[in-house]
Amino acid sequence: MEALSGIKVLDLSRLLPGPYCSLIMGDYGAEVIKIEEPGQGDYIRWRKPAIEEIGARHLTVNRNKKSIELNLKTEEGKEIFKKMAESADVILESFRPGVMDRLGIGYDEISKINEGIVYCSLTGYGQTGPYRRLPGHDINYIGYSGILGLIGEKNGKPVVPGVQIADLGGGALMALSGIMMALFHKEKTGKGQYVDVSMLDGAVTWLYAALSDYFASGSIPERGKTRLDGHFAFYNVYETKDQKYLSVGASEKKFWKEICELVGKPEWIELHEGPEDVQEQLKKDMSELFKQRNQQEWLDLLQTKDTCVGPVYNIDEIFSDSQIIERELFTEMNHPVAGMIKQIGFPIKFSHTPGKIHSHAPILGEHTEEILSALNYSRANIDDFRSKGVIGTHTPVGN
Repeated sequence: MEALSGIKVLDLSRLLPGPYCSLIMGDYGAEVIKIEEPGQGDYIRWRKPAIEEIGARHLTVNRNKKSIELNLKTEEGKEIFKKMAESADVILESFRPGVMDRLGIGYDEISKINEGIVYCSLTGYGQTGPYRRLPGHDINYIGYSGILGLIGEKNGKPVVPGVQIADLGGGALMALSGIMMALFHKEKTGKGQYVDVSMLDGAVTWLYAALSDYFASGSIPERGKTRLDGHFAFYNVYETKDQKYLSVGASEKKFWKEICELVGKPEWIELHEGPEDVQEQLKKDMSELFKQRNQQEWLDLLQTKDTCVGPVYNIDEIFSDSQIIERELFTEMNHPVAGMIKQIGFPIKFSHTPGKIHSHAPILGEHTEEILSALNYSRANIDDFRSKGVIGTHTPVGN
């Protein structure tokens, strides 16, 4: 049995933040039902690149889920949703504030029929405040939070990160944490609750180091001038002879000392936290040094001691890394349309309830009839819903 076996999740979210949250719940045993707009579905289904015309991101982030096409703008669609909600543990949605209430299926309404429901709204700016109705994406949230302003080199412009910090760290994982805490509270009291998660809020809390320093000193942290952003030579990225890179993270002097001794520069040891001009010269000297050998040659030397030095991989290189292989961070699964596809593995290791893949990312509306039949709707009911546009026109895979 998996950790979340027996938990039923109704997921109305789209794209990345919400689906990543429900992916983790599905991977660890929850029954996750994607509720999708007929004909359109989650937009991530159609994003390129694609495999057999199915978006690659959908194939990865929506495994272990079922899909029902349901038109929530129809009265019948709302009634079906309410019937599903009666036996659900979690509802996850990512519409702008007020949308679910206008549809008549917001928390206040659903909690009347299921007082144990954990109802999570995951939005960019939360349910309150002057920005609550604004559209946004990760770049906007990290911009408002102050994170984007800290990323980049000294005297340069902010650099857009290659991964979604607010979407995933500030949003999906905060939503997951909030849902899990609310479920724990429900287990003790029998009562659910509303969980309001803002990606901006979550992103701001990633600033513990920078804000703690600011609170203490009153000095505004500047891009490229803080302890762990490339200002110091001991925490930086250096190019090697073969045009690859090393990550050097010798923040503690004991690690820095080992590096200096291994590369034959004991005179650098006392420069560890020297002033800015010293750091600039030291970074130049280290850059020249590291260009004298290939990446692997440096790793063979520097990893003989505790130095906090590692490679900077390109995506294609991570699959052959022995640590990543040992941790089983990649696997494969068969999809009825896309065929055998690679999948990201499970980041949390449990001794008794490990995550596993038990179903492929669903075809749009693949489980509509199965779900409606389980709710005791007849074949005539289902055909009537389909003719009225309450549900989609898709039939199950294999039919």
